[in-house]
Amino acid sequence: MRLFHEVAREGSFTAAAELLGYTQSAVSRRIAALEKEAGGPLFVRLARGVRLTPAGAALRRHAEAVLDRLDKAEEELAAIHRGGGGTLRIGAFATANVWLVPQALKAFKARRPEVELRLAEGLTGRLLDRLHAGALDVAVVSDYPAGLPVAAETVRLLEERLLVALPQGHRLADREVIDLRDLARETWIEAAPRGQPTILQAACARAGFTPRGGLRVAEWTGKFGYVAAGLGVTLVPELAARAVPDDVVLRPISEEGPRRTVYAALPEVPLPSALAFVELLGQ
Repeated sequence: MRLFHEVAREGSFTAAAELLGYTQSAVSRRIAALEKEAGGPLFVRLARGVRLTPAGAALRRHAEAVLDRLDKAEEELAAIHRGGGGTLRIGAFATANVWLVPQALKAFKARRPEVELRLAEGLTGRLLDRLHAGALDVAVVSDYPAGLPVAAETVRLLEERLLVALPQGHRLADREVIDLRDLARETWIEAAPRGQPTILQAACARAGFTPRGGLRVAEWTGKFGYVAAGLGVTLVPELAARAVPDDVVLRPISEEGPRRTVYAALPEVPLPSALAFVELLGQ
């Protein structure tokens, strides 16, 4: 198609051959093969040069559009491979979107404004499924509440404490630090996978008791509402502390308290822009 376009523009097989580094006979053979595929002549052969037939003129319009799209595709692919263009599809769990991901995205947009950003929110298991399916380029995930559910290429970003959220007026709300054993009689609001050991269960087992389950609520904003109503307590990662409402009190748990680790998960062949974003997350 590019050869056809050059012949049409130059009006000469010989000129197009010199421009593209072909012999004149090679150009003639290729154009003849194209005319056979097109179902008829595309050029009128003249004593000096050639001119387009009506069919050739029609094909030239399409050729210009096709070649223009191919040139743009080449430019876009080169930008993606440099990490300076294309689309970066990011997945993150809810509390990472309180502060960690927005701050990294702010820095990323300042450095690479030409990269289009798309964000998806979800639980760790679902995000990893989407990453493995090719629907995400990077996923911010954590081992809370029950560990990473599937294997993935991960970069460890941080480890953070899990604080206990109490309603205002709770008997332990005035303490600076709470011993986990003092929460043995509390009802816990969480939404851990059924039948799987959790970080909370492991921490409570070390403290000598089994946590009493209550209402199953997955979203952090919903958990805060139930805690504020006095229907139970819940664990809150430090990343989410900025989003806690005024009628909920956060307190650290003593040394045996649970912690979680936050990771960036990547596909086997990550985009340069995804690696740049992960670097900013780590910072």
